[in-house]
Amino acid sequence: MNIKKYLLLFLCLPCFMQAKTITISRLTCEMQEGLVVVEGSPRLGWVMESPENGTRQSAYEIDIREAFTGRSVWNSGKVYSTQSQLVSIEGADIRPDNQFNYSWRVRVWDETDAPSEWSREAKFRSASSRLSEGKWIGAITRQNAHLPEGRKFHGGELKKPEVKAAWEAVDTLAKKSICLRRTFQVGDKTEGNTNRQSGKKIVEATAYVCGLGFYEFSLNGKKVGNSEFAPLWSDYDKTVYYNTYDVTEQLRHGENAVGILLGNGFYNVQGGRYRKLQISFGPPTLLFELVINYEDGTSTTLRSDNDWKYDFSPVTFNCIYGGEDYDARREQKGWNQVGFDDSHWRPVVIQEAPKGILRPQMAPPVKIMERYDIQKVTKLNAEQIASASKSTKRTVDPSAFVLDMGQNLAGFPEITVRGKRGQKVTLLVAEALTDEGACNQRQTGRQHYYEYTLKGEGDETWHPRFSYYGFRYIQVEGAVLKGQKNLQRLPVLKNIQSCFVFNSAKKVSTFESSNRIFNAAHRLIEKAVRSNMQSVFTDCPHREKLGWLEQVHLNGPGLLYNYDLTAYAPQIMQNMADAQHANGAMPTTAPEYVVFEGPGMDAFAESPEWGGSLVIFPFMYYETYGDDSLIKKYYPNMRRYVDYLKTRAEMGILSFGLGDWYDYGDFRAGFSRNTPVPLVATAHYYMTVMFLIKAAKMVGNDFDIHYYTSLAHEILASFNKCFLNKETAQYGTGSQCSNALPLFLQMTQDSDEQGSYQPDAKLDEKVLMNLIKDVEAHGNRLTTGDVGNRYLIQTLARNGQHELIYKMFNHEEAPGYGFQLKFGATTLTEQWDPRQGSSWNHFMMGQIDEWFFNSLVGIRPSTTYQKFIIAPQPVGDLKYVKASYETLYGTIVVDWTSQNGIFTLNISVPVNTTAVVYLPGEKEPKEIQSGTYQLVCAR
Repeated sequence: MNIKKYLLLFLCLPCFMQAKTITISRLTCEMQEGLVVVEGSPRLGWVMESPENGTRQSAYEIDIREAFTGRSVWNSGKVYSTQSQLVSIEGADIRPDNQFNYSWRVRVWDETDAPSEWSREAKFRSASSRLSEGKWIGAITRQNAHLPEGRKFHGGELKKPEVKAAWEAVDTLAKKSICLRRTFQVGDKTEGNTNRQSGKKIVEATAYVCGLGFYEFSLNGKKVGNSEFAPLWSDYDKTVYYNTYDVTEQLRHGENAVGILLGNGFYNVQGGRYRKLQISFGPPTLLFELVINYEDGTSTTLRSDNDWKYDFSPVTFNCIYGGEDYDARREQKGWNQVGFDDSHWRPVVIQEAPKGILRPQMAPPVKIMERYDIQKVTKLNAEQIASASKSTKRTVDPSAFVLDMGQNLAGFPEITVRGKRGQKVTLLVAEALTDEGACNQRQTGRQHYYEYTLKGEGDETWHPRFSYYGFRYIQVEGAVLKGQKNLQRLPVLKNIQSCFVFNSAKKVSTFESSNRIFNAAHRLIEKAVRSNMQSVFTDCPHREKLGWLEQVHLNGPGLLYNYDLTAYAPQIMQNMADAQHANGAMPTTAPEYVVFEGPGMDAFAESPEWGGSLVIFPFMYYETYGDDSLIKKYYPNMRRYVDYLKTRAEMGILSFGLGDWYDYGDFRAGFSRNTPVPLVATAHYYMTVMFLIKAAKMVGNDFDIHYYTSLAHEILASFNKCFLNKETAQYGTGSQCSNALPLFLQMTQDSDEQGSYQPDAKLDEKVLMNLIKDVEAHGNRLTTGDVGNRYLIQTLARNGQHELIYKMFNHEEAPGYGFQLKFGATTLTEQWDPRQGSSWNHFMMGQIDEWFFNSLVGIRPSTTYQKFIIAPQPVGDLKYVKASYETLYGTIVVDWTSQNGIFTLNISVPVNTTAVVYLPGEKEPKEIQSGTYQLVCAR
C-alpha cells in the first residue's frame, strides 16, 4: 500500500518578538451593521483581522455611551474570553424609551495579552414604544369602505355571484393610491431661515414610518432610503413592521415638508386584472413619527394626526398581482416640498389601526439590486399580432415589439420616454413567448401589465412602485425605440431596462469549479432564489407570490451558505408563528393570506413537510450562527405543532399532505406518484419530534424530554411496522424517496427482545444498497421531487457516494440542471423539463447547492462555533474548486486543485477561529489556527 505524504506550508509573515496586530473591522448589533433598532438588551459582535497566523482573542472590553450626551451606559471592563459574537450586555442601562442613539466600541487582547486599538464606534437604538400613540391616517375608514372579511377569496370562490357582489360594493376610494403631506418647523421659528448652523443645533433626527400596504417616504422633496415595497409584508392581523430612518442630514432649520406616497401591496388586494386571491386588511394607511433631538437637550416630535392632508396620486391603478398604471399628467410639482399650495387638498381621515403588533423591521429591505439592458428586439408583424391577440386573450396593439432582456428575474421595467401629453405606453412582461413571439402569461397569471401616460415635458423616467412580476421579455405597445422609424409619431423610448428587485440581504459566498454545468447550475439557483427572496421566500414571482414553507428548510442549508440570513430568518419565524392556527396547525404558507378550502384543497392547506419548517429551520439557523434564540423563543410554537400532529396521527402514522411533491417520472410532475404520502408525512412527523426533543433539552424541560422521546419511539415503531419490508430491506414502494428518508433520519432500526428499537447496521447497509441500485437502474438519475431531493443527495453524500452524485448531475438530460441550461433557462424552473410548463422561476429544486458547499468545497460548521470543518471532496474529473464563505467571524476561503495525482488545498481561516481539515483519503484531521495555509497530499 502506498503511504500518502502531505506537506504543510505556512504562508505567513516572518515572526518578530513583538505583539501581533489585531484590527477590528466589523461591528455588529444582533449580527447587523449600521443603525440597528433593538428590543431589550442586544447582543454585540465584532470581526477581527491580523496579518499573522494563529492570532486569537484572549479578552475584550466593551464601552457603551449615550451617543449625544456621552453618558456612560456600561463598561464591561477587561473580560477574559474568546467570545467575539453574540456577546451579552445584560445589565447595561439600555432604556426602552430613550430618544437618543447608543454608541459603542470595543477593544481586544490577543493571545500574548497585547491590546488592540479601540474600534470605531457603532450605533444602535431602542425600539420606540411611543409610536403607537400616533394616529393611523388615510382617505377612508375600513368601516366606510365596506371591505369583505375573510381569507377564502380565491379560485372558484371568486366566481360566486355573492362574492363578486361583495367586492363590487367596496367604495372605490379604498383602493386608490394617495399622497399625504405635512409641513413642520425645525429649531427656531424664523421664517425663511434655511441655515442649519443657526438656531438650535439638531443632534439626531429619527423617523419611524409604517405605510400600508407599501409606501414611499420623502423629506423636502427627496426620497428617503432606497427601498422598494416597504415595509416588508406580514400577516397584518398579527404583526405590522415599521421602518426606522436617520434623517438628521435631510432636515433643515425652519420649515420642512414630509411626503408619503401610499399603495396597496398585500395589505389591500382588491383585484383588477389578474389576481391569485383577494384579501384586505383595510384601505391604504399611514403611521408616522419623527423625533428631533437638539443640542440643548430639548426634542420635538411630529406624528401622523388630523393636521395632515391628502390627495390622489398619479398612480391610478396598483395591485401586487395585476400591475400598475401611472398618469404623469396628475403629478403635482412640489407636492412634497415646502411652499406647495395644498389648500385644495383634503383633510385626512383617522382610520382603524391594524390589529397586528407594531414591530421594527429587522430584515434588510427589498431594493433594485441589478439592471439589465436590451439583448434583442423583435417587431411583430400584422399576422403575428392578429394571432397573438387570440392566444393571449387580449388585443395586441399594432405597434407592438418584444424585447429580450436576457435574464429572467423578479421586478419591473424602467423607461425613459419622450412624447406628447396624454400619449400612453403599455408594457406587458412575461418569462415566456407565444408561438407568435408575443409575451405569454398563460402559465404565470394574466393580465399583468404597466401603463404609463405621458405629461409631455421632455424626458420622463418612470418605473412601477407597488407591483412586480417575474419576466425576461417586455412587450412594448404605443411607442418606438429611439432610432426607429416613427411614422405614427408615437412616444420614443430613449432607454428601457429590466430592474431586478430582491431582498438586499448580503451574499456571503462565492463558488466556482472546473465543471461548466455546476457553475451554471449554481447561477441558475442564485437567480431563482434572488427572484423569490422578497419580503418572504416566495414560490414564484408572478403566479402566486406566496411564502410556501417547504423551501425554507429543504433549501435551508444552501440558503444559509449563500446569504446573510441573520435578520431575515427571524422574520420568517415570526411570520410562521403568526400563521400558526389556534389548534397548533401550521399552514403551508406564511403569511397565510389565503386559506385553502374545498374539494381537493386539503393537501394544500396543511402538509407536514411544509409546516415542519417551524421546528426544523431554527436548528439550521442555530447550526450556522450559534444563536439558539429562535429555538428558545418559538419552543412553545414547536410543541403546539407537534401536539397537533399527534391528534392527526393514527397509531403513529400521518396520512395527509402533499408528500414528495413534483417527483420525477414519465409523467407531468405534480402530486407525489413514486412514494406513499403517509411515508413522507410520518417521516417528517418523526423528524419534528426529534428536533423538539433537542429543543426541550436546550430549554431544560425534563418532562417534555421524556414525553416526546416516548412519542418518537412510538412513531419509529409504527413507521417500520407499516413501511419496512424486512425481507427485501425496502421501505414503501422502494422508490428513492422511500429509502432515502429513513436513511437520512436514521430510522433504519430494529426491535430487540424487549421491543426497544436500536440502530441496525446491516439493515442500514441493505437499504442504502437498494437506494444506490435504484439510482443506477434509472441511468444514474433521480426520481425524487421537491421534498425527496435533499434527502436523496445528502443521504448519498453522508455515505460517501459523491461519485454517484456527480454522475447524477453532470449531464444535459432531464432530470438535471444541464437540461435546463441547454433549454436556455436563466433561472431554475419548476419542472425539470421546462417544456412541461409551469413556472420558469422556482428555486425549490435547488438543493444541489448544499452539496456544492458542504461536500465539494467541504465547509461545515461544527458544534463549537469558533471551529469549522473543512473536508473537500474531489470527485469525477473536477480539476479545481474555488469558494469563499463569510461567517460571523470572517471569511473562510477554500481553493483546491487536483492534477496529476496531487491534491493541493489553499485555505484561509478567520482570526479567533480554528479549522479541522480532512484531506482526501486521510483519516486523521489536522487542526489549523487562523491564517493562510497550503496543504498538499498525493491522491
